[in-house]
Amino acid sequence: MQIRIDEHVFDKYCSSETLARIVDYDSVSAMWSAVLKEHADDPAVSDRGVRTFAETEADAARVRGFLKSSGIDRGSRVALYMVNSYSFVCSFLGIVTSGASAVLLPPQLPQEAVFGCCMKYGASLLIFDEAGEEKAAFAAERGVKTASAASVLAQDASAPVCECGSKDPCVIIFTGGTSGKSKGALLSNGAVMRGVKNGCYGYEEVFSQRYFLILPLTHVFGLIRNLLTSLYTGSVLHICRNPKDMFREIAEFRPTILVLVPALAEMALALSKQFGKNMLGSSVKAIICGAATVSPYLVEEYHKLGIALYPGYGLTESANLVSGNPVSLRRPESVGFPYPEQELRIEDGELWLKGPNMMECYVQDDEENRAAYTDGWFRTGDLARVDEEGLLYITGRIKEVIVLPSGEKISPAELEAEFNRIPVIADSLVSLEDVLTLQVYPRAAEVKKLDAADVNSYITEKINEVNASLPSHARVSRIVIRTSDFARSPSMKILRDKNKPE
Repeated sequence: MQIRIDEHVFDKYCSSETLARIVDYDSVSAMWSAVLKEHADDPAVSDRGVRTFAETEADAARVRGFLKSSGIDRGSRVALYMVNSYSFVCSFLGIVTSGASAVLLPPQLPQEAVFGCCMKYGASLLIFDEAGEEKAAFAAERGVKTASAASVLAQDASAPVCECGSKDPCVIIFTGGTSGKSKGALLSNGAVMRGVKNGCYGYEEVFSQRYFLILPLTHVFGLIRNLLTSLYTGSVLHICRNPKDMFREIAEFRPTILVLVPALAEMALALSKQFGKNMLGSSVKAIICGAATVSPYLVEEYHKLGIALYPGYGLTESANLVSGNPVSLRRPESVGFPYPEQELRIEDGELWLKGPNMMECYVQDDEENRAAYTDGWFRTGDLARVDEEGLLYITGRIKEVIVLPSGEKISPAELEAEFNRIPVIADSLVSLEDVLTLQVYPRAAEVKKLDAADVNSYITEKINEVNASLPSHARVSRIVIRTSDFARSPSMKILRDKNKPE
């Protein structure tokens, strides 16, 4: 089934002035050059000091100069092994505006993987920070050319922004993809900029905002929707290096837009309820939430605080943004309307994608590329449906579908969404052990409200009410109420294979 896309569906959710400023750029270089003309003296990055767009460009120019003097030409690949920081921002901008592409290595990678990735992806250089110095040394001992970010930014040579086209490679980002195996997705400049542009749709005001960064810049959500959308819109981005400092720095910086995964949004809401005040402050107007399933509870509770929470859907392979939900209060279960200039279809329940936002390929992985595509369509591995209004819903993952002894199939994510509607349940996990089993982790703020002698009995009663409404084959037979949160990935998704019932 082909999904009809209304190319102008987001227009009504932006002011006409905002809509007129959302324009196409072929490349990060073109976007960066345009932003510099308009915002040179405006603050761009806050990280142990505030730098303007012009100051950020001066440091990016040093990176370009270093690459040029090192013989690293247009079309080369340069690996970044760094934590979130101003140095990361300058290094990334310097690389991609020199005509090279950046290979983003997650900071948690072990030294053997850092070396292996540099070799596999043909990195001409590895730029590292203080935190990655020891692991970079391991790669250097084995022939990888390395340079510390501090030394690169300390030298005087500079080079101008290089003109790039939409088809020129921009960045390689790691993803589990549809198989769970770690792969490097290559995104072109055009794909990245399409994702950045999509990040501007659906809000009344997106330009000259105050963004807060807590997500890793090596993840597509942090890179495109947090960093690059902030730069595109002439906004200032505060980099929070330590999650423990998140709420103190929010109070000091006063952001207007947050980009969060649901687990972080849940934590902020729980603390707001615990302390009786909005821990995100009065300046935050919008939370962009994705990378995992967003509970309708979050949408509704943040609305009570005067904050609009917008769920969305995307993949590393789609330059992050496929859909966004500007009507989340009315349709909180949906991941929103598909963004313009894409093609979407649903085949046997699976969502397939085409468009200028899609990756070029998984680098050096022919087997995975063959498995990911059918007739030019990228197979997401996600189960989806669309309603009569054109809103998209993600109902699970194909690889997670449970086949019952009866032969009937169920999507655990679809069942979990039903149980997660219960306010006292923060998150849940359905699995087939000997029987269909439901694990739930209670929401502490809601538990405190209960006037129940036996909290577990109350939770079980609410679960059984939902259970009774399900088809008989999909009803859970065992309920486990957890005393600790689920084991999660770095992007805060529940790790299904690491969470056996307590």
